[in-house]
Amino acid sequence: MKESTSKEKVLKKVRNALINKLENPFKNIEFSSSVFYPQKEGPEVEFATKLVESGGTFIYCSNENDVGNQLSTLIENESLTNVFCADNNLSGLLNNSNIIFSSDYKDFNSINVGITPCDFLISRFGSIMVSSGLGSGRRLFVYPEIHIVIAKASQVVPELKDAIIGMKKKYSNNFPSQITTITGPSRTADIEKTLVMGAHGPKSLYVFMIDDM
Repeated sequence: MKESTSKEKVLKKVRNALINKLENPFKNIEFSSSVFYPQKEGPEVEFATKLVESGGTFIYCSNENDVGNQLSTLIENESLTNVFCADNNLSGLLNNSNIIFSSDYKDFNSINVGITPCDFLISRFGSIMVSSGLGSGRRLFVYPEIHIVIAKASQVVPELKDAIIGMKKKYSNNFPSQITTITGPSRTADIEKTLVMGAHGPKSLYVFMIDDM
């Protein structure tokens, strides 16, 4: 008799396993509990800690006026130029703080700093969830060397699944075509294991969090 091929042997074992089913030895495993360790601090503190660990900078703000003051200080101290913001709500905040910026996409190719809102902040990983549903579109999250996010404490959620649930509620009638999570500045070590910042996006990431709780 011709010897069976390896493929035939495997298929025979599969057929036998389907015919002679065994009782599940792991039937008492509980799948509903979280696989992550409990977070020790409140969501806002956990987010700030994880953001800093991933290379970002966290700046707490008591209100919108405080955002304007601290943002002006950052721009002056770091000599930041060519600031761009396309979000209407944030544009009003910047105007009230006398911060010079552009919202004209004719200036887009020359920008150094992009200021955007976000959809959610995920405390588990210190990540920022953004989407094409925001007024900033898609490009402003990846093009400038410096990305500044202005968010509210009420936008912090514990886990990624909570952010996804929130997105479904927020955009129930017009779900965005693109959703991205940002965790720290862009980096890569693909070439000779040498860390390079800003390889695929901003090399600096700032989050200004407004206390609205």
